[in-house]
Amino acid sequence: MSELKGACIFGQSGGPTSVINASAYGVIATALKNPSITRVLGAEHGIKGVLNDRLFDMGQEDPAELELLKYTPSSALGSCRYKMADPDVDDTDYKRILEIFKKYDVRYFFYNGGNDSMDTCNKISKYMQKVGYECRVMGVPKTIDNDLFGTDHCPGFASAAKYIATSCMEVYQDARVYDTGMVCIIEIMGRHAGWLAGAAALATAYGAGPDLVYLPEVDFDMDQFLADVERIYKEKGNCMVAVSEGIHYADGSFVSEAKTSATDGFGHAQLGGLASLLAQVVKEKTGAKVRGIELSLLQRCGAHLASETDIEEAVMSGKAAVENAVNGITDKMVGFERSYEDGQYVCKTKLLPLTDVANTEKKVPIEWINVAHNGVEKPFIDYVLPLIQGEPKLPKEDSLPRFAKLKKVLVK
Repeated sequence: MSELKGACIFGQSGGPTSVINASAYGVIATALKNPSITRVLGAEHGIKGVLNDRLFDMGQEDPAELELLKYTPSSALGSCRYKMADPDVDDTDYKRILEIFKKYDVRYFFYNGGNDSMDTCNKISKYMQKVGYECRVMGVPKTIDNDLFGTDHCPGFASAAKYIATSCMEVYQDARVYDTGMVCIIEIMGRHAGWLAGAAALATAYGAGPDLVYLPEVDFDMDQFLADVERIYKEKGNCMVAVSEGIHYADGSFVSEAKTSATDGFGHAQLGGLASLLAQVVKEKTGAKVRGIELSLLQRCGAHLASETDIEEAVMSGKAAVENAVNGITDKMVGFERSYEDGQYVCKTKLLPLTDVANTEKKVPIEWINVAHNGVEKPFIDYVLPLIQGEPKLPKEDSLPRFAKLKKVLVK
């Protein structure tokens, strides 16, 4: 195999997480040291930065600031939700990307994101092959939803799961202060996959979490939900519920759909307001004091509760993407494979074809959901627990987080 020399572009896409910048560090730091990569460019707002010729020279950054990316939440280079057209229908964007790649002699493209981002990767790679431009394309996984196909888990999920479980344990303490009783309904992200809502059950496993957990993998029955809540409230004087934003009725319609008709750039319904909707229904049915809590954006980027394991694996995924690309691999996404050695959790990387990952979702196995469809079983807990382990030593400044401050020097 002949050595391929040229610049690389790294971009971030989709929703931010606590560790997507750790993956960025893995890519950037590894690429800067590799002799096959002549220049490391960062795309402003993902693929939009390529289309708009807004690229940062990552070699101009202070190494100490790059190191801080490991502990900096959100997407440091900016993100986007931009759906690439089918190149056989409209190749305008692809011609522009090719123009930019040629302008900067880009031979490596690394894109960090979820399902839709892997679709973007796949389309770009296929187009470059079609026009005969040699460029190795690698997907770097990212999604708190944990729904990427083929990988044991995804960077970002564990830290969000840890935040959710911890928040539930804290709400559990708060909700039991008064003798008047309360029903708490906590809304958690997850459109079609219930990994995050299921993570709330970690709190229950340790004695301070939701009594009921509802995931989108099974149909939601409002009457049964109300009966479950009423039964537990009468038994305990309190009831805590965790619900995925994507729970739906048997006809497929989202329970929260009546609250909004908005969609994102990929046509996905923008869900929200479920907790307040269910709180109103429960209040009307039971007369109890009810509190609806939407974790919303807080669960995505809670770096103060990040999993050290998650950070380390995010860096590992970025590093693996570069190393494999330089060694001749293309059209792949880095995935994770779990094993146990002497009873200890071990994670290794593997490679998955982009065509297999793009627009395919991994859901919670039905056998991990209880028969009443209002909780999860022990295998779910056993799956998540190893992922949330470890507390990183976060850099602080006057007892506040010290996040990376990049110069973002545009290339000319």
